[in-house]
Amino acid sequence: MANPNHILVLRFSAMGDVAMTIPVLRALTSQYPDLKITVVTRAFFKPFFKDLNNVTVYAADFKGKHKGVIGLYKLAKELKALHFDAVADLHNVLRSKILKIFFFGKKVVQLDKGRAEKKALVSGADFKPLKTTHQRYAEVFMTLGYPVDLTAPTFSKPEALAPYLGQYISNKNRKTVGIAPFAAHSSKMYPLEKMKSVIAEVSEYYNVVLFGGGAKEVKILNQIEQDNRHVKSVAGQLNLEEELSLISHLDVMLAMDSGNAHMAAMLGVKVITIWGVTHPFAGFAPFNQAEDMALLADRTRFPLIPTSIYGNKYPEGYENAAGSVLEATVVSKIKEVV
Repeated sequence: MANPNHILVLRFSAMGDVAMTIPVLRALTSQYPDLKITVVTRAFFKPFFKDLNNVTVYAADFKGKHKGVIGLYKLAKELKALHFDAVADLHNVLRSKILKIFFFGKKVVQLDKGRAEKKALVSGADFKPLKTTHQRYAEVFMTLGYPVDLTAPTFSKPEALAPYLGQYISNKNRKTVGIAPFAAHSSKMYPLEKMKSVIAEVSEYYNVVLFGGGAKEVKILNQIEQDNRHVKSVAGQLNLEEELSLISHLDVMLAMDSGNAHMAAMLGVKVITIWGVTHPFAGFAPFNQAEDMALLADRTRFPLIPTSIYGNKYPEGYENAAGSVLEATVVSKIKEVV
C-alpha cells in the first residue's frame, strides 16, 4: 500500500505537549517536502505552527460546536471533507479515540504513551531513561511509512523584533535571559524566594525577561520587575505570537518542567530547566538540549523522585524538592551557557 500523501495529526493539548510536536513536524516536512499535514488542535496554539511548510492548522472548538460526542461527529465530518489519507493520533485520549471510530476506513496510528514503563519509573522499580516524547511522536509517523531523523534539527531564523517588543529588552548591549518561574504544579517549581535571589543576581549581568500568566503570577512578576533593574515582566501583556517572537531572541531560557521550556526549545533557544518531583527520564525534557542543561533535585535527599510523571502526586516533605538545587548552581549554569 502506498504511503499517505496527506496526514491528519491530532494533538489538542497541553501547551508543552503541543509545542513538542513542532520539532518533529519540522523534521518530517523538511525530509518529506511533498507530504501534506493538517494539525487538529485548539485555535490558541495556531502560532506554534506558522512557519512550518505544508502544515495547516484546523481549529477544534471543544467548548462550542465540537463539544461532546455529537460535536466530535461534526468535527469528523468537517475533517473528512479535507480528504486526508491517514491519521497520526499524537494524543491518544478519549476524544481522539471517538474520532477514530468516525474515521472508519482510514488508517489511524495512535501514540504509545509507554504507560507501563512510566509506572515502573515512578514506582522506583526501574529507574532508567525512557523514550522521549519526541521519539514517541516520530514513531507514529514511522508506522505510517515516514521515518523521521531528529538528530540534526534545523530551526527558523528569528524575525526582526518589533519595536514595541524591543522595549522588554532593557539594555541592547547586554545578553538577554528569559525566566519562567511557574509550572502547573507547585511541586515542579523552584521555591519563589530562591528564584527571586537568582533573578536579582542574574540581572546584575544580563537583561531578564519574566514569563508567566494568570492574575496571581502577573502580580508576583510585576513586583519582581519593580524590585530589580534590567528586569521586565511580559506576563499578561502579550499574546502567544508576540511571546514566541520575544522568546526567539533570548540567549537562554530558564524554566521549570513546563510549557515555556518546550516553547523555547522548539524555537532553537538554549533551555536550562530546574526539576522538582518530576524527572527528565520520563521523556519530557525539552528538545535538543544537553543532559547537563537539566538541574535536578537531590535524589539522595529525595530518593522517591520521580514521584509522578506530571508532578501532581508526591509524598509529604517533597513539596520543595527543587529547592535542593543551589541558587549558585543556577546562576553559574546561566553564566556558562550565555
